[in-house]
Amino acid sequence: MNNPITQNNAAPEISGVGSARYARQVRFSPVGEKGQQLLAGSRAAVVGMGALGSVIAQHLVRSGVGYVRIIDRDIIEWSNLQRQMLYTEEDVLSLLPKAEAAAAHLRAMNSSVFIDPIVADLTAMNAEELLTDVDLIVDGSDNFSVRYLINDYSVKYSIPWIYGGAVGASGMTMTIIPGESPCYRCLFNEPPPPGTTDTCETAGVISPVVDIIGSLQATEAIKLLSGNKNALHGTLFQVDLWNHAWLPISVAKSKRSHCDCCGNRQFAFLEDQMSGSAAALCGRHSVQITPSQDALLNLEELAERLKPVGTITRNRFLLRIELEADLTLVLFQDGRAIVQGTDQLSKARSLYAELLGN
Repeated sequence: MNNPITQNNAAPEISGVGSARYARQVRFSPVGEKGQQLLAGSRAAVVGMGALGSVIAQHLVRSGVGYVRIIDRDIIEWSNLQRQMLYTEEDVLSLLPKAEAAAAHLRAMNSSVFIDPIVADLTAMNAEELLTDVDLIVDGSDNFSVRYLINDYSVKYSIPWIYGGAVGASGMTMTIIPGESPCYRCLFNEPPPPGTTDTCETAGVISPVVDIIGSLQATEAIKLLSGNKNALHGTLFQVDLWNHAWLPISVAKSKRSHCDCCGNRQFAFLEDQMSGSAAALCGRHSVQITPSQDALLNLEELAERLKPVGTITRNRFLLRIELEADLTLVLFQDGRAIVQGTDQLSKARSLYAELLGN
């Protein structure tokens, strides 16, 4: 793990500079001074710091949520800049992990908020560590496996979470309150088979829909954390910007007593301690390799050993090796890797095994 979770229960002050900073928000009567105090004492986790996560995290930090943990496995690339509005060209050139780059930008927005960046892939092996001690989880991820994992954790530990997804010009969001609302699996019992849904690779994505879905998620988060749970929209809210369609579907009667997760309390995704995995990344022509156990690699020694293999770039977070045939391997300290230049899982696994011996 690159960044241990840092406990910080101190809430930022609302007096002095704080009162000026949040004056317009406090003037909004549903928030008020009491709601602002509640925000300041709240702890939120944003899972995924891509397009949605960039929007969500900025709103939470600017609104004065006292502690924001940001979790992301990836680095910033040129193709991200079209819709991931937290990042700059300098971040790409610096080869920064998204969590670290995001933390720097977020701290510059509001120094009174404690930002806890975690450079890691959220898995069944680390979910109970990375999602602990927060009041709310907000989904900024781009894959189904993470969402089902978050849902399991949310229901098991009674922590609300806010789902969001966007592709093309469409998106949707839903807020899950364990024990009260239907959970994600009440509506979508199983992940869709691979290749059966649109992704940003197959359908593309325009940035305004990301802004809207992320803002809807952030608004729900502010409602919850400021003590305004009664104002939650209570729907599966769908948006199609291209055709100017807004479709909030009520989910009030969608809770299933025999739901595998919230009904029978079976947490298959949280309990699946799988022996490593490989997954294609949305819109990236890349594959992520996750080892069965976290490691703590010595990147300096690896860079020396792998010099004959290709052109190497290294910083304190990761090691990048540019290989022949337009392939690049980005290796993180925890043993996780992103193989760029292919979407073939077997090819990526083979390359990983050849270079790292496992």
